[in-house]
Amino acid sequence: MDLLRSLPLGLYLEQPITWLHRIDPRVKTAWLMTFLVTPLLAPLSWRIGIVAVLLAITLSARIPWRVLRQQVGWVLLFCTLVLGITAVMPDGSDVRYQSRLPANELQFSQSPPSPSNPPEQRPWYNPMGWLSSSPRSSSPSPSPSFARKPYQYTLLKAGPLTITRRSLQLGIQIATSYFTLIYGTTLFLLTTAPEEITAALEQFIRPLRRWKIPVIEIGLTLTLSLRFIPLVLEEVQNLVRSVRTRAINWQKLGLRGAAQLWLTVADRLIGNLFLRAEQISSAMTVRGFTSPNRHQVQWQQLRMKLRDWWALSLLCLLLVLRVSLGMTSL
Repeated sequence: MDLLRSLPLGLYLEQPITWLHRIDPRVKTAWLMTFLVTPLLAPLSWRIGIVAVLLAITLSARIPWRVLRQQVGWVLLFCTLVLGITAVMPDGSDVRYQSRLPANELQFSQSPPSPSNPPEQRPWYNPMGWLSSSPRSSSPSPSPSFARKPYQYTLLKAGPLTITRRSLQLGIQIATSYFTLIYGTTLFLLTTAPEEITAALEQFIRPLRRWKIPVIEIGLTLTLSLRFIPLVLEEVQNLVRSVRTRAINWQKLGLRGAAQLWLTVADRLIGNLFLRAEQISSAMTVRGFTSPNRHQVQWQQLRMKLRDWWALSLLCLLLVLRVSLGMTSL
């Protein structure tokens, strides 16, 4: 078991280097936020279009199939289940609300009588009402070939399962939202190194230094946190391997013995993690690190290139198209 390579989500792909790897991380962050924010109050066509754009970007980047099987497979399965369950669930349109006031209110006898119907007025050519007063329709009857098809709110009804237009629309909305949220973030992490993410976020929050917010400290802390995650996975992997190599008879231990064993393993894991953190701090102290302002480490040199400007231009066109579509209610 290799936890550093078997994780289905959040894995950084070092090789091969695709065109997505070469895009500036600030531009990729802007694209990610656009994918996450623009589906809010958007029509259904826009949500489906965002999913199609994400899949097109993935195919154009030529990411290996072994990675796509891990990254996309579980997301597609989860979103398909969400779509199916939401489509067959009640859509809430047949909920009946009871009025706060009674249906038949009290009527007082002192109310003025309603006026009687006025006498019917006949035309001058029929003063006695002998002639028939039914008007003749001069317009021809509509042809049956031009008759409109009846509107069907229920799309499918098979036993207890019912799929309506509203439930299918809700299913597509929820499934596309989950797919955009999970897979958009996964694709961003797949093609962006942790140091690049930290450098991009530090560039975005740099104006906050006017209000004396420690921007450099936040960036350094985020970088160390991202670098500490593989160490945690490595420690968990080593402890699990050590338990498996001892060939423990779990049936003989019982529930209480197994719980005590895993508590001991968890205690050992926490101790190893604190030891790793202490080693990192000691290494930074030995190298003369005093504060981020005096000992600033430039992880990445961010420079905009021609391909980044082209990506920004496409992003602006995408935002203009989203504004032109307008907003819809949920």
